[in-house]
Amino acid sequence: MSPKVLLRRLALGLLTLWLVSLVVFAAVVALPGDAATAILGREATPDRVAALREQLHLNEGVVQQYLQWLGGLLFGDLGDSAATQQPVGELLSTRVWNSAFLVFVASVVAIPLSLLLGVWTAMRRDRVVDHVTSTITLVLAALPEFVIGILLILLFATGLMHLFPAVSLVPPGMHAWQDPQVVVLPAATLVLAVTPYISRIMRGSMIEVLESEYVTMARLKGLPERTVIWRHAVPNAIVPAIQVTALQLAWMAGGVVLVEFVFQYPGIGAALVDAVANRDMPVVQAVTMLAAAIYVALNLLADIATILVTPKLRTAGR
Repeated sequence: MSPKVLLRRLALGLLTLWLVSLVVFAAVVALPGDAATAILGREATPDRVAALREQLHLNEGVVQQYLQWLGGLLFGDLGDSAATQQPVGELLSTRVWNSAFLVFVASVVAIPLSLLLGVWTAMRRDRVVDHVTSTITLVLAALPEFVIGILLILLFATGLMHLFPAVSLVPPGMHAWQDPQVVVLPAATLVLAVTPYISRIMRGSMIEVLESEYVTMARLKGLPERTVIWRHAVPNAIVPAIQVTALQLAWMAGGVVLVEFVFQYPGIGAALVDAVANRDMPVVQAVTMLAAAIYVALNLLADIATILVTPKLRTAGR
């Protein structure tokens, strides 16, 4: 991969993050009412409101507030929670690891499952199993993730089949992987939410590749069907799936909010919901920027992976 291409991708990613920071900060500033009063309540004394306004730098100019906040982000200082007075980094540390573990488990299951499902249905194109699978994936793609989560709770966490807890309660300071059963239903929700998109893209791309001339030539040479599929067809069909996979993983970084809310899972999604309810703007800003950074990083990795698996793009800069 050409260093110039990589530097260009990095520059665009940094520009995107800067623009996101402007939007996030502007949205916070544009919120109606006074943040200090909203946090302390209308019965708070003027002295307490004034002290909190000074702590949140609300008495300073908008530009100065933004520069101070942006400088803190660059040096890893996310500020203090307005609700708990606890450093935001310390407040979110355990929650970030819990959300990362949830997304990791869902990704490890969803990505191979989606790719295999796409290849399998493409090889059985227009058969009954292909029509049934396509219908099921289309229905799942049409359902919002919180509906999928509620259906899983009704099926596997009620009197019908009480196999897993309906609510992912984890004691404070404890990580989710120490009690794996609380991760099963949230992870299954994410898997069912992202698998239809990746598998359908992989199926369409695989059908197109299977009809190509070089696959036909490989079959005419007498190569085993397994070799034709996995050595010639899949590597060429996987490029669109890589892009969609990156988008779905990036969606998980934001879509996990609803899933965590449904299951009361102790991750950044639940922290964001609580922060919005408590008007805790430092936490809202930190979680939003974290999601944006993950989105940019995943798209950058998808671009790199696409170039690495595509010979024409890999040798273009040489």
